[in-house]
Amino acid sequence: MKLLTILSALVLLAYPLAVYYGLSQWGIGSVAGLLVILFVLRIVGGNQTRLRELKYIAWLSGAAGILLTVLALIFNNSSWFRYYPVIVNMIMFSLFFSSLWQKESMIERFARLQEPDLPAFAVIYTRKVNKIWCLFFIINGSLALITCFMPLAAWTLYNGLISYMLAGSLFACEWLVRSYVKRKNS
Repeated sequence: MKLLTILSALVLLAYPLAVYYGLSQWGIGSVAGLLVILFVLRIVGGNQTRLRELKYIAWLSGAAGILLTVLALIFNNSSWFRYYPVIVNMIMFSLFFSSLWQKESMIERFARLQEPDLPAFAVIYTRKVNKIWCLFFIINGSLALITCFMPLAAWTLYNGLISYMLAGSLFACEWLVRSYVKRKNS
């Protein structure tokens, strides 16, 4: 089942490319059928995660993907597929933002998976990083929404490459800063 979770996550990362290629080769019906299967796998695979928030992400993003796919079929309009990255960013922002009012922020929960006894400076640091990710999801989701009204190739380029590069760059920068903060406070 863990392989199923990994496979569905990897395929959904390629979602924009799958939509672009699938629509140009097979049409809405075939793409919709494949996507529904992947979204169902996403929901089922989400049950295997340790954090309940990751389960919520899997369930909500899977359900949203199924809804958008059904709408694309009902209205025979592939534009519905484009809103999936927007919804995923909204879900991520909502979960990260709401965690700021909880005892542990989302980033702190992730950090505690590797280091259960976080020192006080790390708790403060993770809360700041959580806020940065909230800002990222607002900006990334807004740009994803803007691309929904652009040609499919531009939408695919942003949502299938550029947004991942931006997220990867933020993650890498945060890792460098985290290493510095750890050394400074050791």
